[in-house]
Amino acid sequence: MSLHADLRELSFLIGTWSGTGHGEYPTIDDFDYHEEISINPLPGKAVLGYQQRTRRLETGDPLHSEHGYFRWAGAGRAELVICQPTGIVEVHAGSIDVTHIHLRALAVDRTPTAVDVEDVERHIEVVDDAMTYRLSMAAVGHPLQVHLRAMLRRH
Repeated sequence: MSLHADLRELSFLIGTWSGTGHGEYPTIDDFDYHEEISINPLPGKAVLGYQQRTRRLETGDPLHSEHGYFRWAGAGRAELVICQPTGIVEVHAGSIDVTHIHLRALAVDRTPTAVDVEDVERHIEVVDDAMTYRLSMAAVGHPLQVHLRAMLRRH
């Protein structure tokens, strides 16, 4: 399958990734996790599909999952839309700098029973077949701060 021309700047994200990460936030105990991410082009579309799952490192118990889409938004620009089974949806916009993406939420919305998340910021960097990311979050009355960090390898 040939890659849609508009996805060239985002092509460094394509693949299946796995590795480990660490989570922390003032309202929870710190935790370590195993993560799998799949990012693949949708046939004939200028969109990359995104699927993510994490499991507790010690037990293998499921922790979190997300599904969404990376969209090219013009030279050096990217968008990301995400939905989570926790009742949260995120709409991001940001910049692409060769193999680094910085995204900031334009909107975070939630169902009536979801945790109150007010802001999310995502930094993703790929060097060769290694992806590192940092996710910062403002939630439940706390200011924007690092929540997750991970290092993944492309398979």
